[in-house]
Amino acid sequence: MKLPSLYPLKFRPQLMEKVWGGNQLAERFGKGAKGSIGESWEISDVQDHVSIVDNGIFEGRPLTELLELYGSELLGVGVADRFGTTFPLLFKIIDAREDLSVQLHPGDALAKERHNSFGKTEMWYILHTEKDARLIMGFNREMDKETYQNYLSEKRITSILHSEKVKAGDAFFIAPGTVHAIGAGVLLAEIQQTSDITYRIYDWNRPGIDGHMRELHTELALDVIDFNPSNAKLQFTEKENEAVDICRSAYFVTTSLKLTQDIQRDMTSIDSFVVYMCVDGEAVIGCEGSSEALKIGDTILIPACTTQVNIETKGATLLEVYVPSDI
Repeated sequence: MKLPSLYPLKFRPQLMEKVWGGNQLAERFGKGAKGSIGESWEISDVQDHVSIVDNGIFEGRPLTELLELYGSELLGVGVADRFGTTFPLLFKIIDAREDLSVQLHPGDALAKERHNSFGKTEMWYILHTEKDARLIMGFNREMDKETYQNYLSEKRITSILHSEKVKAGDAFFIAPGTVHAIGAGVLLAEIQQTSDITYRIYDWNRPGIDGHMRELHTELALDVIDFNPSNAKLQFTEKENEAVDICRSAYFVTTSLKLTQDIQRDMTSIDSFVVYMCVDGEAVIGCEGSSEALKIGDTILIPACTTQVNIETKGATLLEVYVPSDI
C-alpha cells in the first residue's frame, strides 16, 4: 500500500510548568493558559514527550510513528544513517520570569555512559528581553577545579560567574561543559540535541513547584565543567532577504532569514529535514503542493524529500535549521 505524501508538519506545543516560568508564551504566542509556563517544546522525540502532529492527514499521530514509516524520506539519508529512526534535535521556546538554575550538560560520550542518552549541545536565539536582562555564561576570572570547589563549598559560587547583558537578536552556542543560566526577563528560542540531561550546580536556594528543594548534581558536574573562558556569543549580521549563517556545529546548522519579500529556498543540496522557527513577523511556507501559515512563535518541520520551499511574506525573520552532512 502506497503511503501518503509527506508535507510541512506542525506539532502541538508541549507546555512545561517551571518554578521560574511566566506568562509570555501565552501572551505573545497564544500557547496555552497563563501561569508558570517556562518551556514550550515545539518538536521533540524525547521519551515521554514525543510530539504529536497538529495539521493535515497525520493530525493526532506521534512523530515516532512517522519516523518509523518514512525514515530517510523524512529525516534525510545521512541523518537516518547516523541516527536511525530517532529525531536528533529538540526545539523549544523558553520564558524565564526568574533566573534558571546554574547548570551545564555532558557531551555525547559521558551522556551515553551515564544515561544512555545523547549529549546536550545547544544554541539560543534571543526573542525578547526585559530591562537589564542577562545570561550567565562561564566564569568571570581564571578558574580551575580546586578554586571552583572552594567557592562552591563556601556558598559563594555566584561571585565567580560571568554575567552578560543581552538583547533581542543575540545568539549563543552552549557547548557541553559550559556553566550557564538564562536570566530573568529573557525569552528565547532554543535548538539542541535530543537530550534532557542537565546537571544543576546552583539553584538560588529556591524550592521547586512542589515546595521541595530541587536536586543538585555537583559531583556529576565536576568531570564535565569546562573551566576555560567562555566564547559562547555568536557573531553574525542579519541581512535583508539573504541567508546568513548564525551557527555551524556537528549537530545542527542554523541560518537567519530576515525577509521583506517572497523567496524560494532550494533544498536539493541539503540531505536533512529542515525546521523553520518564526522569530518575528508572519510568513506562509509552501512545498510539495501544501502550504502552512507561520507567525512569531511557530515552528514547522519540512521533510527531507522536499526539493524546494517557497516562502511568502511581507516581513518575517525565520531560523532555518538542519543537520549537516559535512562533519
